[in-house]
Amino acid sequence: MEDIEYQLDAVKATRISAEDIDKTFRSGCIDLVSAALGSEVLGFSDQWFAEASNLLNPAAPIRQPGKMVYTGAWYDGWETRRHNPEPFDWVVIRLGVASGTVEGVEVDTAFFSGNHAPAISVEGCFSQNDDEVLSWKGSRGGWETILGIQECGPSQRFGWKLDNPTKKQYTHVRLNMYPDGGIARFRLFGHAVPVFPVNKDAVFDLAAAQNGGVAVSCSDQHFGTKDNLILPGRGKDMGDGWETARSRTKGHFDWAIIRLGAPGYIQNLVVDTAHFRGNYPQLVKLEAIEWKGDSEPGPDAEGWVEVAGPIKCGPDMEHLVESLVKDRVFTHVKLIMVPDGGVKRLRVFSKRAL
Repeated sequence: MEDIEYQLDAVKATRISAEDIDKTFRSGCIDLVSAALGSEVLGFSDQWFAEASNLLNPAAPIRQPGKMVYTGAWYDGWETRRHNPEPFDWVVIRLGVASGTVEGVEVDTAFFSGNHAPAISVEGCFSQNDDEVLSWKGSRGGWETILGIQECGPSQRFGWKLDNPTKKQYTHVRLNMYPDGGIARFRLFGHAVPVFPVNKDAVFDLAAAQNGGVAVSCSDQHFGTKDNLILPGRGKDMGDGWETARSRTKGHFDWAIIRLGAPGYIQNLVVDTAHFRGNYPQLVKLEAIEWKGDSEPGPDAEGWVEVAGPIKCGPDMEHLVESLVKDRVFTHVKLIMVPDGGVKRLRVFSKRAL
C-alpha cells in the first residue's frame, strides 16, 4: 500500500472487534449512510458483479449459494471486476442527513471470500453540488481523509473508531477499495448536524434521526431494532420497526429511550404501529426527562415525567396525542410498551429550546 501514489492523511483510529462494533456505536451514533435514512449512491467506478447500492442496505447481508446471474455468482454487496488498472475502485455516497460528523466506520465483507476487498479507505467532503463531487471520480478533488488505508479480510465485519471524531461536517463520502473485489455492507457511524428552522416557534420532530435524534437504549429488540423508531416515513413492512420478544411475565413492559436532537418543549407525539397488525402493544406510555448527566439516562433515572398515556393501541395506525407537559424543557423521551410488541415510528413534535 505504500507504493500507491494517491496518499491519504494519517488519521489515528482504533480497530474494533466484530463483536464490539454494535455496542461501541449503536447507543450513541446513527448510521449516516443507511438507505433507510435516505442516503444514496451517486456514482461508482465499477459494479460489474454486484450493485454498489447494496452497501447501504440496513439489513444484514444474506447468502444464496448456487444462485447465478448473467455476470456470475450472485452476491449481496458491491463487487467489481478483476484486474483494476487504477489504484482503487470507488463509490460516492450522499449522506441521508443535511450533514454529519463521524466517529467510526464499519466494512462488512460477509460471504466474500477469495473475492473480498483487501483494503479500504474513506474520504469525505462538504458540498451542495452533487455533480461537482461526482466529477472528481477517483481523483483528489475536494476529498479529505476520514479513515486512512486499512486492511480487510474475507467474510467478516471490520470496525474502526476514530481516536478523534471529526469536528468538520460532511455531506458526501467516498469509499475506496484497494484494488478491487467485494464488500457486503458499509456503515458510517456519527451524528447528524441538522438545519433547524429559524423561527423559534416552529414545531418539528426532534426525535427524527435527520434532526439529530438517537435511540440510545432499550429493554429488548429481538425482532426489530430501536434505531428504526426514528427513521423517516412509515416503512415498507413489519421488519423495519422496533419489535420485542413475547413476554411471559405478569406486569412486564418494554421500553426504548430516545435522545432528542436538541432540548425542546414537547407539543404532541405520534406512536405509529404501521404494519404491526397482530403484534402491536396493548398500551403505550411516554415519559420525558431533562438530563444533564454525562452519560445517558437509564429507565429508572430520577426525573422522568409522564407526557402521554396510557394510550390504547390499535393495529397499523398512527396514534396522535398532545403532550401533558408543554412548558418544560426535555432532552430525552422514553417510549413504554405494555406488555410488549411492535412500534414502527415515534414522532416527538416540539419547539426547540433556544
